[in-house]
Amino acid sequence: MRPALPETRSGRRPRRVLILVENLPSPFDRRVWQEACALRDAGNDVSIICPTGIGCERKFEAIDGIPILRYPLPFEGSGAAGYAAEYAIALAWTFLLAWRVLLTSGFDVIHACNPPDLFFLIGGFFKLFGKKFVFDHHDINPELYEAKFGRRDMFHRLLVKLEYWSFRTADVSIAPNESYRRIALERGRMRPERVFVVRSGPSLERLKIGPADERLKRGRRYLVGYVGVMGQQEGIDYLLRAARHIVRDLRRSDVQFGLVGGGTALDEMKALAVELGVADFVTFTGRVPDSEMLAMLNTADVCVNPDIANEMNDKSTMNKIMEYMALGKPIVQFDLSEGRYSAQRASVYAAKNDARDLAAKIVELLDDPAKRAEMGEFGHRRVESELAWHHEVPNLLAAYRALWCAARDLPAPQGVEVR
Repeated sequence: MRPALPETRSGRRPRRVLILVENLPSPFDRRVWQEACALRDAGNDVSIICPTGIGCERKFEAIDGIPILRYPLPFEGSGAAGYAAEYAIALAWTFLLAWRVLLTSGFDVIHACNPPDLFFLIGGFFKLFGKKFVFDHHDINPELYEAKFGRRDMFHRLLVKLEYWSFRTADVSIAPNESYRRIALERGRMRPERVFVVRSGPSLERLKIGPADERLKRGRRYLVGYVGVMGQQEGIDYLLRAARHIVRDLRRSDVQFGLVGGGTALDEMKALAVELGVADFVTFTGRVPDSEMLAMLNTADVCVNPDIANEMNDKSTMNKIMEYMALGKPIVQFDLSEGRYSAQRASVYAAKNDARDLAAKIVELLDDPAKRAEMGEFGHRRVESELAWHHEVPNLLAAYRALWCAARDLPAPQGVEVR
């Protein structure tokens, strides 16, 4: 571990932020990494605790001045019992590593990124020692549970309570969009001046428009691209059924589908592609480095967001939509509230959970190059002018200004933007 930083010229030690994240390793989780870098650039001392993962196997490393402490997870949960075991192991490791940070470089605030909604136990414990707690609300877990398991039972009620206690423990909460902010205010009963919207804007330095790699089309004329998690609620099965309709029913043998990402449903989706008779038309890359992901998306003629229409996805902002837009790609997706807010005219919208309409919209775009170009230009321009990460950094720093004011029992400074 690095030693604690010396005091600044003003005589005040830099603020020390400890970020906790469980569902992805850093720096692979782009939102977490962008937040960490923004806080570092603002003069804070930032550390991260997260699990190991592919390409992030080292237990400790410092990247760009940010120490990352990683712990091993023996498996990725895929059921209620599996998730409970995964989260229990992650919570224990995180608590132990938080003590390690406290006793070496130290921290002033715990910035916890869910899932799970259990980090309030760690944050609440360290508040006994005068530390602050920021709840960075990435996923609405009660809705996620219902989307995965199709029921509202005792576990659903437990998740609602855990979410509530996460908000009640937090000194400041960060929401990725207005839908999540409403949840913080209504279910979490947080004061409006303590909830800040910080959208997951893409980094234009990372997402650069580049040349197509025609080899990825496997000899076909068009490529339809997807990037994201391969899970149950991501609707990959709808995309594969749309591919079957395009290839088998519409007899379009000129379309290849490139699907980038890993997850618990990856093997299941590969098997479904075989069952549907479209395996030769679908490339599954698994989780790959940015260079390979960018090659696939830069080659794609159309990009797809097949997220299932349910309460969770309707309220959630999907990073892949804005990544597509940053690269100037036209989008096809089901008609969801936050997806429509993000993409606007950069997307066409299929009827909810209708694979045949999804297929029809994809084909319409493939056959209309002028419309594709217009949509792609609109999306790229919208990211540049409104949605790129640098537009969100002031909101993140405003949240922290409110946090430090709360630490001194002062009113939030004038001009703090709460959207």
